[in-house]
Amino acid sequence: MSHLEKLTLYIRCHRSVFVDGTHLHKQILTHMLRLHTFIFYISTEIYIDHSVHRLCDNDIQQTFTKIGYYETACNVNYYRESKAICHVFSLPFLFDHFEKMCNNFPSMVFNHVTCLTVADTIPFNHEFFIRIAKDFPSLKFLSIFNWLPPSLLHNFLEYKADNIQFYSVIEYPNLTSLDVVYADIYYLEQFLLDTKTYAPRLTEIEVNYNQLKTVTENFTRDATRRNCANIKRLIFDKEIDYPKEMSLYFPLL
Repeated sequence: MSHLEKLTLYIRCHRSVFVDGTHLHKQILTHMLRLHTFIFYISTEIYIDHSVHRLCDNDIQQTFTKIGYYETACNVNYYRESKAICHVFSLPFLFDHFEKMCNNFPSMVFNHVTCLTVADTIPFNHEFFIRIAKDFPSLKFLSIFNWLPPSLLHNFLEYKADNIQFYSVIEYPNLTSLDVVYADIYYLEQFLLDTKTYAPRLTEIEVNYNQLKTVTENFTRDATRRNCANIKRLIFDKEIDYPKEMSLYFPLL
C-alpha cells in the first residue's frame, strides 16, 4: 500500500511484547511514504512474569515521539500478576469503543466513545465513576469486570450505599446498557441506587439474578426504582422463573 495517504487503524491483540512506535514504524509506516494522516488505537495485552522489565506510559510515549507522532497518548496497566495491557492512540480519540480500561486511565474527554469496558483487580471507587461520567459524555454501553468492592480499601461505612449523601449523584444521560455479570454486587448498587446514580435511559442490564434480588431487596426497594423504571430487558446468568414481584418492579419487561 505504498500509495496510501490516509490510514485509520483499530487493533486489539495479544502478543509477547507491547506494540510501540518503533514497531509501527518498522513494520508499517516505512512502507507508506505518502501517508499524511494516521488515526489509530492499538491495545496490546501481554503475559508477564518477574523477569519482564516493566515499562511505563512515558517509555511507550517516547517511541512515538521519536518517529514524529507527538499527538498521541499511552496508558500501561499491570492489572494482574501475570497480565498487562497497553493502550496507545492518536489524539483526539476518534473511535467509539474502548476496551479494558483500568483505574488510572488518562485524564481527557473521550467524546466519541459509546461503548466502554472497565476491568481491574483494584476496586473502582465512587470517584472513578464520577470520572467516567465526566470524561465519556456519549457513553451508551458499559461493562464492568471487577470482583472487589471499594470497602477493601476504605472504611466500609463510607461506601455503604445508604451513607453516600455527601457525594453528588452521578448522571449518565445516554447510558442504555449495563453489564455487571462479572462484578461485585457493589457495582450493581452503584448504578441502581438513586442516591448514587441517575441513568434515565437505562433499558438493559446483564446481571446475576441473586445480586439483583439482593440490591432491590426482593424487588421492593424504593431507592432503586427510579433507575429500574425504564428497563425493558434483563439478561441473567441462569434461567429462572420470574416471581410476580419482579414483574411489578420492572413494568416495561
